[in-house]
Amino acid sequence: MSLDGCGAPQQGVDVAVGPNEVVLTGKVKAGGAPVGGAYVRLLDSSGEFTAEVVSSAEGDFRFYAAPGEWTVRALHRSGNGQASVTADGPGVHPVEVAVA
Repeated sequence: MSLDGCGAPQQGVDVAVGPNEVVLTGKVKAGGAPVGGAYVRLLDSSGEFTAEVVSSAEGDFRFYAAPGEWTVRALHRSGNGQASVTADGPGVHPVEVAVA
């Protein structure tokens, strides 16, 4: 099944960020190696599910979000992990999620 028609942005490419856009982007890794095919979920500050993408073959993911506190959770057959990120304003906010 291809994700091309689902409306999700292509993962793993450089992104131009507008002056008011908040982008949460990063990689899913296991033992330092990229993990492709992980389900990466974005949770708001209350823990509510907001969005989900599948990491690229290189482990890349990206979400367009609002400023605030976010949790990024990765689910993969090799393990699960999560990381927190604070997006205090527009721009690119990097986050790495380790699964084990």
